[in-house]
Amino acid sequence: MPRRDAFAQGEYYHIYNRGAGREPMFFTPANYEHCLRLVQQHRLRHGAAVIAYCLMPNHYHFLLRQEGDLPLSRFLQVVFNSYVQAVNLQESRTGTLFEGRFRHVHVGREEYVVALCRYIHLNPVKAGIVARPEQWPYSNYLEWVGSRNGTLKDEAFMRLFFRSGADYQRFVEDEVAELRARDQLGRYVWD
Repeated sequence: MPRRDAFAQGEYYHIYNRGAGREPMFFTPANYEHCLRLVQQHRLRHGAAVIAYCLMPNHYHFLLRQEGDLPLSRFLQVVFNSYVQAVNLQESRTGTLFEGRFRHVHVGREEYVVALCRYIHLNPVKAGIVARPEQWPYSNYLEWVGSRNGTLKDEAFMRLFFRSGADYQRFVEDEVAELRARDQLGRYVWD
């Protein structure tokens, strides 16, 4: 049986976790920013290409590609151990912040990778935190559509599937329209 941490170079992985007891993991805007600085600081050294991410109040999603021989689990361990130490100090708390070890799913087909990017970027919309994905600052959606400069993105990956940020924005907005239509239909069906 393969080890749980079996990651492979050049492969894509959906990485996610949530707060212990579904409680918040990010308490202030500075917490989100600190976590992203840690990702930025350690990604190149650990060979982690960030494709898409979204940090939510009580969970996170990353779509990563392993670039080198080091397994992505080492990158995640360094980032989130540092993050937990900082938050525990800030909040005068001890113990675990997460519900357990991060979870990951290998994403082997390119069409799933692109659909997963949209899923990740729409998380705050589906949760009802914002009406549109560009309103949530703690994802790289704004980088994907060209509305914010940032380094936590893979420009070459984006251009494989979309000619421009506007093309990706249309791809995401089609799903937003579908979500709204389902919500409206639900009101007629269940009321």
